[in-house]
Amino acid sequence: MGTTNDLKGASRADRRRFMLGSVAALGAGSGLARGAFAAAPLGAVEHEVPADASKAQGYPLADESYGSRSQFETEVRTRFKTSTPQSSWTMTPLEKSCGIITPSGLHFERSHGGTAVIDPATHSLYVHGMIGQPKKYSMRDIRRFPSMSRIMFLECSGNGLTEWSKPTMKTVQGTHGLTSTSDWTGVMLATILNEVGVRSGAKWLLAEGGDAAAMTRSIPLAKAMKDCFLAYGQNGEAIRPEQGYPLRLMVPGFEGNINIKWLRRLEVSDQPFMTREETSKYTDLLPGGKAVQFSFEMEAKSVITSPSGEMVLDGPGFHEITGIAWSGRGAIKRVDVSADGGKTWRQASLQGPVLPICHTRFRLPWNWDGKDAILQSRCVDDTGYVQPTLGQLIAVRGLNGPLGSIYHLNAIQSWQVAADGRVSNVHYY
Repeated sequence: MGTTNDLKGASRADRRRFMLGSVAALGAGSGLARGAFAAAPLGAVEHEVPADASKAQGYPLADESYGSRSQFETEVRTRFKTSTPQSSWTMTPLEKSCGIITPSGLHFERSHGGTAVIDPATHSLYVHGMIGQPKKYSMRDIRRFPSMSRIMFLECSGNGLTEWSKPTMKTVQGTHGLTSTSDWTGVMLATILNEVGVRSGAKWLLAEGGDAAAMTRSIPLAKAMKDCFLAYGQNGEAIRPEQGYPLRLMVPGFEGNINIKWLRRLEVSDQPFMTREETSKYTDLLPGGKAVQFSFEMEAKSVITSPSGEMVLDGPGFHEITGIAWSGRGAIKRVDVSADGGKTWRQASLQGPVLPICHTRFRLPWNWDGKDAILQSRCVDDTGYVQPTLGQLIAVRGLNGPLGSIYHLNAIQSWQVAADGRVSNVHYY
């Protein structure tokens, strides 16, 4: 005799067969295209496609639902094949992006010990060190403080780490996909620090995550008081588990690793804590073999997302060049585009909104003559910083290590358009 679950499973299967049979029968008399089912991509639900949607009822609205994207949209994050999926990263498909906001489900991921599963009902943030009185905050406590929202980008400082010595990844998702922009909601960190009372002489803050890696980073107290915040919301809903649910520290403009996920502890001190992630990791090598520590800011960077690697242009004529630019120092003021490897430049239009510490989309009409071309973009932020060439960056940083350098690659990206329209990743500087 089968179990209750077996019976329920059989019942669901019977209902599905009945519904599919009914749809097939309906299709015979309503213009539904036979054999129109396609394997639904991640995040979508499979529906039969009518020959003419104006002559057939659409699928009904459910009493309760979360929503899904169209079955015809296929973009997904892809994981870089590290030895373990717990310490790895997935990359945003920038070439498929619209505007500047990244859907939460496509926001890049970087985890050092897998995605932590934490119950917000039992999670707390402990604040201690050089303060008036140690205090523990529940998620309910944190949500009681005045909230704020900010649209801002995050970028892993290892974005493009494979590209220092030679062009390696084929698409812009592979070369630049460790950056995304979301609308984040939470509480200003200064609100919490002012309540606990920071003592005189305090200069640094340690942030610790509640994941298996117990990620910890030191942050200058001045930065913490200026614009850091504790996020519990992302794009209008709770932040996703892979983004640090239920609580994440947001440090605008600083490298992604310092935006501690699954935040559980803050400690105030008069000196940095010299954690593993800021001594043996996340430091910038120099030609002499020494490393620069605490290179927090993500400097101005841009990339053309279309045309970009693995795309094929459908012949000479008009094509729109588009991409994104961003800077951890402030707002993007200008983006120039070259089709001849940097010999000549044209100024692109910036598509609004143009916000500080945020992706900014740029666009430029281009009349391709059908000959080989090298596409590049170069941005300038409102501090006057100009995005460097790869050669300029290597002259300062060198190519130590098996890949050269690892972190903070913000060099101009080159895409070669061949005469047959195929676009590929190249080094040209």
